[in-house]
Amino acid sequence: MITVEKLNELGCNTSEGLERCFNDEEFYLGLIPEAFSGERYKALDEKVKAKDLEGAFEEAHAIKGVLANLALTPLYDVVSEITELLRSRTDTDYSPLLNKMWDIKAKFDAEL
Repeated sequence: MITVEKLNELGCNTSEGLERCFNDEEFYLGLIPEAFSGERYKALDEKVKAKDLEGAFEEAHAIKGVLANLALTPLYDVVSEITELLRSRTDTDYSPLLNKMWDIKAKFDAEL
């Protein structure tokens, strides 16, 4: 089970995330599993690989918003980088960033 302390150890800014959740720790922690729901991450990965940069941008932007609201900084940082490249429709090799995203996500998933 994830805790505020564990999120802090993983590099999250939980004080910021909690503030957005009216300092209700139970509410905040209840939102965390949704932030790591795999479907959007999988869709992002698939759309990038299919060179659907518009669709990939939409997925990345949605993920980024959730991560930002909960202040899940380590994953937010890499998804933000992906989002900004996709915003300008940069045709590049996204695999290093996607691999980093999956690696960070796995660390969080292991704690859920």
